[in-house]
Amino acid sequence: MPFSRPTLADLIERSISDIEARLPGVDARLRRSNLNVLSRVHAGAIHGLYGYLDWLSKQVIYDTAEAEILDRWATIWLAQPRKAAVSAIGDITFTGTDGAVIPTGTLLQRADGAAFTTNAAATISAGTATAAVTASLAGTAGNTDAAATLNMVVPIAGVNAAATVAVGGLSQGSDTEADANLRARLIARIRQPPHGGADYDYIAWALEVAGVTRAWVYPKELGLGTVTVRFVRDDDASIIPDAAEVTAVQDYIDARRPVTAVVTVVAPVAAALNFTISAVTSVRDAIAAALTDMLLREAEPGGTILLSRIHQAISVAAGDNDYTLNVPSADVTHTAGKLATMGTITWA
Repeated sequence: MPFSRPTLADLIERSISDIEARLPGVDARLRRSNLNVLSRVHAGAIHGLYGYLDWLSKQVIYDTAEAEILDRWATIWLAQPRKAAVSAIGDITFTGTDGAVIPTGTLLQRADGAAFTTNAAATISAGTATAAVTASLAGTAGNTDAAATLNMVVPIAGVNAAATVAVGGLSQGSDTEADANLRARLIARIRQPPHGGADYDYIAWALEVAGVTRAWVYPKELGLGTVTVRFVRDDDASIIPDAAEVTAVQDYIDARRPVTAVVTVVAPVAAALNFTISAVTSVRDAIAAALTDMLLREAEPGGTILLSRIHQAISVAAGDNDYTLNVPSADVTHTAGKLATMGTITWA
């Protein structure tokens, strides 16, 4: 039977009852009496021990362990324990006078205060210079769109203060892996031990790369002996990975795959799924959130979004309120490589 922690009141009552049972004729319930005080002190100490047992009972099982203990379990079972946060990287373009030098470690700031430093010195030539930069703080917050402006904190003679993020933007920044994601990888590893190239091995390898949150494997998609892997990064502004992020996963899997396997890692193609719904204003936000969550759980490249799943998500969000789903009107099936993503909702 499940462990049930007694309340402090129950323990006090037990302690008082035990004292009265062993010392006939005494009244341990009398306020401010030595026996009453002793009962409460004893119950308080025992309550703390029960609290520790309650906490400990959750740590010995992987699916309820807290972060610190979960990390210890992950270190035992996983080749890649909790994924650490990674700083965004990419190129920016400076403009200025030919010959002006931007030194290594030059500090720049985005409009919101996010800081970046140059990785190597760069020299203005033909009016411009390209330099690689790294976000000062690791995490998705450092990811920056192309054409965004970064300003130098300390001016440099002959160099314009504003630099522009180059094509491709600053990417590959990812946050520390969340407990839920680490727990899911740990449980998958226990249920599916490595088999040197089984389909779930490729999924596990992809998920070990920082920032990757979901992955799928497609054997023989490009012919005999081939394996195609697709993945997304749900915590980024765009869940679809860019070229550099695809290369990072490709390199990671290549170092672990069977030598005879021809592995191709590609990004899925986003296929926006639009909705037309009639519903009262008070539940629209809840419906939108429910549909987003449904796609996170149900969508996969080349998969089908069942109409029944859409209705289920809306019904739970709408509660007792009536609604009408006009679009889509049937199951939505996607071709190979295309992944359903949240589109727009038209409220009829």
